[in-house]
Amino acid sequence: MIRGFSLGAGCGKGTVMAQTSFELTARDGKARLGAITTPRGTIRTPAFMPVGTAATVKGMLPESVAATGADILLGNTYHLMLRPGAERMARLGGLHRFMNWSGPILTDSGGFQVMSLSNLRKLTEEGVTFKSHIDGSRHMLSPERSMQIQALLGSDIVMAFDECPALPADRDRIAESMALSMRWAARSRAAFGDRPGHMLFGIQQGGLEQDLRAESAGALREIGFDGYAVGGLAVGEGQEAMFGCLDYAPDQLPEDRPRYLMGVGKPDDIVGAVKRGIDMMDCVLPSRSGRTGQAWTRRGQVNLKNARHAEDPRPLDESCSCPACTGYSRAYLHHVYRAGEMIAGMLLTWHNLHYYQELMSDMRAAIGAGDFAGFERRFHGLRAEGDIVPL
Repeated sequence: MIRGFSLGAGCGKGTVMAQTSFELTARDGKARLGAITTPRGTIRTPAFMPVGTAATVKGMLPESVAATGADILLGNTYHLMLRPGAERMARLGGLHRFMNWSGPILTDSGGFQVMSLSNLRKLTEEGVTFKSHIDGSRHMLSPERSMQIQALLGSDIVMAFDECPALPADRDRIAESMALSMRWAARSRAAFGDRPGHMLFGIQQGGLEQDLRAESAGALREIGFDGYAVGGLAVGEGQEAMFGCLDYAPDQLPEDRPRYLMGVGKPDDIVGAVKRGIDMMDCVLPSRSGRTGQAWTRRGQVNLKNARHAEDPRPLDESCSCPACTGYSRAYLHHVYRAGEMIAGMLLTWHNLHYYQELMSDMRAAIGAGDFAGFERRFHGLRAEGDIVPL
């Protein structure tokens, strides 16, 4: 049975209702095809969200990101609250206007970044006090402040404030952190309030402990959210352990809500996550790799720094329609990277984001056709053959 949900709220007589919804239109095994509808546009799922940490996807114009097929971007609460500041951004019309992106934006809560500042922060029940990595100034993030900042930014999808311990960690530490995150989730829900046209996602924690994941999912269900994230993965546990967790964690969450795996990942991570029931993902990898001379293709990763590309007239990927592949040779991409030219990172980032969006499109088509297993065989088969080296 295909299920969905819709949320809407009016502000009085004559008010137009702003509504969000999620609809599943097909399944193939655990893989799910659907769409999240928001007032700013529809997000086709499975979806990959390019990361615009500081109100920009590095090396890309917003219209270029849209041209790759992206329906939604991710912004970073921690970085934006420090610079330029949430209140300033609100005065300037919000994050969408500020960065010239008209589509939906998801913002993370800031919890992950703050938790990574182990030497610069103090954790209490109330929240986290920390020093800015920019200028050393002191700040406080709590569930209430995170919700306030994300409202000032105008985020379409808001993430609950949580704590994310790095793995490996002992069970007692994971259990304590999960319980704190669930208390913060309830406070996030209360502080979010009634915001028609906006969605709030809760974040499941529990490390690699199946019973703690179930306890977390139960607490989140009781609070009630518009979507649910699987948090606390891609933090050092390795792919095998991550997939082991994803074999059960998404099933513990409501099936009629979007499921978001945070911070993932490499193409084979993404395919494995979709196979296990994940609808949304994000990662800095496509843009970060582009800036360091790395390209992701159907045949795996290609390092444009290598000398073997210096006289190669072929495109990076003959099956790709992005500007890097249709207009430039491997020799040129190798040259401009080695010469330190900005265009190298721009073209390779565009290619990587284009490839990631084509990967999502191919998976959506395969799920709709009931052929996800065939897609997966073809995906892994090309990667096993590897990048073809000319004679």
